[in-house]
Amino acid sequence: MKQILHCFFLMSTFPTLAQTTAALPAGARGAGMANASVTFTDIHSAFSNPAGLAHLEMFTATAFAERRFLLSELQSVCAAAGLPTRSGTFGLTLHHVGFEGLSEQKLGVAYARKLLDGLSIGSQILLLNTSIPEYGSNMNLTFELGFIATLLPKLQLGAHVYSPMQVEFANGENLPTIFKIGAAYLPSEQLTCVIEIEKDIAFPARTKLGIEYQIVERAHVRTGLATNPTSLAFGVGYRLPDNLALDVAAAYHQFLGFTPTVGFAYQFKKAE
Repeated sequence: MKQILHCFFLMSTFPTLAQTTAALPAGARGAGMANASVTFTDIHSAFSNPAGLAHLEMFTATAFAERRFLLSELQSVCAAAGLPTRSGTFGLTLHHVGFEGLSEQKLGVAYARKLLDGLSIGSQILLLNTSIPEYGSNMNLTFELGFIATLLPKLQLGAHVYSPMQVEFANGENLPTIFKIGAAYLPSEQLTCVIEIEKDIAFPARTKLGIEYQIVERAHVRTGLATNPTSLAFGVGYRLPDNLALDVAAAYHQFLGFTPTVGFAYQFKKAE
């Protein structure tokens, strides 16, 4: 019970903690860029904007874990997979956060496709479950939508909305409704610069900046900054042979400290 009260105190004091089922990082890659990830077009887009899944060329899977502010009560594990077909790309996401006294789970089923060469759209249906053994569990259904458009050869625009309809999950409290819009500028094949605005309808807007730089053929370094509250992020990624990529990141919150994240992604090869 002490752990449950601890979690509720944190969530009431710092409202962004209560958005665990909405404010997921886009894997360790996104975490290293302050989660400025609305324009991602790899498997990590399953967590940030399902429209990005339309750009997958092969069946791809990813998983990551984070310990938010180094608290075991806010430890989460997430996984996603995307399967491109002639009819579009189908995706699946799984998420668990918490401990045995208080936990949240999320299951998502996504679909994305390219409408034009420079435009992709995507959506995801989400089943959310909050469980407290002493009080039972509560399940809710919501959805998210997004698009990614190539405006110029080196400029992309992305937009995403999470739970656009008001969904009550407990005692008059609604699931957060969050809008994101962002742009990615790719001045070279090695450098990606991203800016994103995120607005929860109940809280002030956040600005997020992210940079990813390929220092050698298989390695990337990342950094990012988010405002309101201020958060700094950095990370590294390394692509191993056989289509396996490993990512590590850490973010520093101005009040609550560090959040480490580690993950991997694997792209399956085509059958010969």
